[in-house]
Amino acid sequence: MKSFFDIVETIKDVVSGEYTDRKVFDKDVATLLDISQMNFATMKKRNKIPFNELLDFCARRSIAINWLLYGQSPESLIEPTNKFYSVRYFSGVSASAGGGSENDRLESQSLMLGEDFIATLGGERELRFIEAINVSGDSMEPSFSYNDIVFINRSKTDVGRGGIFTIRTEHGLFIKRIQVRIDGKLDIISDNKDYPVFVAKRDEVEVIGRVVGRFGCVD
Repeated sequence: MKSFFDIVETIKDVVSGEYTDRKVFDKDVATLLDISQMNFATMKKRNKIPFNELLDFCARRSIAINWLLYGQSPESLIEPTNKFYSVRYFSGVSASAGGGSENDRLESQSLMLGEDFIATLGGERELRFIEAINVSGDSMEPSFSYNDIVFINRSKTDVGRGGIFTIRTEHGLFIKRIQVRIDGKLDIISDNKDYPVFVAKRDEVEVIGRVVGRFGCVD
């Protein structure tokens, strides 16, 4: 994935035709993304990518966001294309990589993704099973960070071979690494080693689906 600095420079190239009398500055990009200049400067310094704001920017300009994140040329960003697909994105739902989280706002919006990124999620045939939600908390760092957007395949609920899943327990909605113990119970593991491993009975955990992607890579 491109750095926030490179994304900002790409946005400047994309909108440069609208600023014919001068250069496009960081403050202009901050305005386009509806981010205060102070927060924008902090994000740029920390390389913290504002996914939700970029999604809104891309939606307004009919740009598939992974084109912006993964280095397509400005010309290809602007040219119309039919090679993008829609995934349901629940922007009001967060699965915790920490202490448990879930938001009741279940309205979804269309997240437009390009062909290459769809291939990493399993291809067009899997699209009907895939939904996107947000991450909160830090217990799955460095694999996932706060405000990452993750893609879940709801048809993949078999934890027999382990992997990273979105699960629901009595404590809320989580993203965790799951391993099945010899006794049939589940080890619920955080990638951040500061967090302990929890053990749960199989009937105490509802498996929502396997995490098959994010704007980055999933181990």
